[in-house]
Amino acid sequence: MSISENNRQIARAAGTVMFAFVLGNLVGLVRQILVANAFGTQAEIEAFNAANRVSETLFNLMAGGALASAFIPTFTGLLSKGNQSKAWRLASSIANLIFLIVMIISILTAIFAPWIVRNLLAPGFVVDPEKELLTIQLLRLMLPSALLFSLSGLVMGILNSNQIFLYPALAPSMYQLGLIFGVLLLSPRLGIYGLAVGVIIGASLHLLIQAPVLLKLNGKYFPTLGLRFDYVHEVARLMAPRLLGVGIVQINFWVNTRLASQFAEGSVTSLVLAFTLMLMPQVAIAQSIAIAAMPTFSKLIALGKHDEMRSSLASSLRGVLIFSIPASVGLILLRKPIITLLYQRGEFDFRSTELVAWALLWYALGLFGHALVEILSRAFYSFHDTKTPVFVGIISMSFNIILNYTLSSFFLKVGWMAHGGLALANTIATSIEALILIYLMNRRLQGINAKYISNGVYKTMIASLIMGLGLFFWMHWTEYNSVWLISIGGIFFGGILFLFVTIILRLEEVDLMMKFGFSRLSRLFMLNR
Repeated sequence: MSISENNRQIARAAGTVMFAFVLGNLVGLVRQILVANAFGTQAEIEAFNAANRVSETLFNLMAGGALASAFIPTFTGLLSKGNQSKAWRLASSIANLIFLIVMIISILTAIFAPWIVRNLLAPGFVVDPEKELLTIQLLRLMLPSALLFSLSGLVMGILNSNQIFLYPALAPSMYQLGLIFGVLLLSPRLGIYGLAVGVIIGASLHLLIQAPVLLKLNGKYFPTLGLRFDYVHEVARLMAPRLLGVGIVQINFWVNTRLASQFAEGSVTSLVLAFTLMLMPQVAIAQSIAIAAMPTFSKLIALGKHDEMRSSLASSLRGVLIFSIPASVGLILLRKPIITLLYQRGEFDFRSTELVAWALLWYALGLFGHALVEILSRAFYSFHDTKTPVFVGIISMSFNIILNYTLSSFFLKVGWMAHGGLALANTIATSIEALILIYLMNRRLQGINAKYISNGVYKTMIASLIMGLGLFFWMHWTEYNSVWLISIGGIFFGGILFLFVTIILRLEEVDLMMKFGFSRLSRLFMLNR
């Protein structure tokens, strides 16, 4: 397969994943609106968000990014070399181990839930015994979701390794539908417990939508833990440093929750909502490209095609920067009208909008850093090197934890809302992590086509600057109009302005996107004639 064919394969897969992720973002947005309307940023949702942190941590440690980064390169390598039986024996062994380990950890977590909440997760809730008790109860109720997500995460890796991207990418939408079911149909009778049950339903749907496709692969299941299987040892070897890195990231999230629990009520929830809003373009842009690129990266490295790898990586990095930079500018300028439009109703009042908008301001500055890390970390994993990105991640997240304390204290001293310091700390640390990874990958590949990447970034920054100025005047002109016009109109106006400038600057990715869109429209037109 040639360099251009590899890039086209990544682009096609990324388009499929991006479509599914955009759909997931829209469904997730509906869920967020419904939850914000029902619970605002008050005590119940604060307890829910704190409790849900435990299940998310278990999932990320055991079957999220940590497992995928170790499993996909090993599993893909076996498939590409025709070792089908060994590949499925590996998948079976990992599934059995994951089930056993997560089950044991979940039981222990349920037993020690009061101590975890009181001493590690949310010590600030101790001043409100009812909120603390609610957090403990919700934590225990949602623990089964960690087991379901763990198995589903492994299935995602299996399907992606087989170049199947649509159904795994649709899985997050299924999770959001479970939460929507919980908030609409269960919460009116069960309150916040209905939303927690929705988490279990959503996790089940997350797994079930992928199951039929998995069965069609006709893989063989082996009832073994594979403790003496060399490839299980390989996954464990690759996963160990990555597990440490994910653990540091999760500790950082726990520190955020711990500190935010001691700030003004609503700080925990506002950080969750703001981070989720920042992640929406990041998921659609960076994660879709990264997920689509990783199997190709892994195959190219397995076959020793480093020139093709260099080209594919450069195209992926340039692509995420072209779309993440204007997205960051748009989020910063339109954050208040967007939050007002989406959430400000019911229990979500003006104060809630201010809390979320303040956090989003500082998170959005780091969007490009998060996007770069998504691509670069997977490039390292394709080399079967989990140590380098993990070591860099540990340094940056350790720095993040230090910044959490220093910046939140600084924000308090100057009279700013302290949770904004936690968001800024994340932005600074992630940006540093991205720069270090770029430097190291450039050395490993003896160049990553920096001139090609910088040329695209240069044009993107010009277009983003012009778009930002246009949005500034747009908000001034529409200041006293409907929030619908300010936000939705601003998104379309900014997008069209950015597109217009990039066409003038002849940014090739935009030209390709336009040609692809026109070809699809003409094809649809011909079919309907």
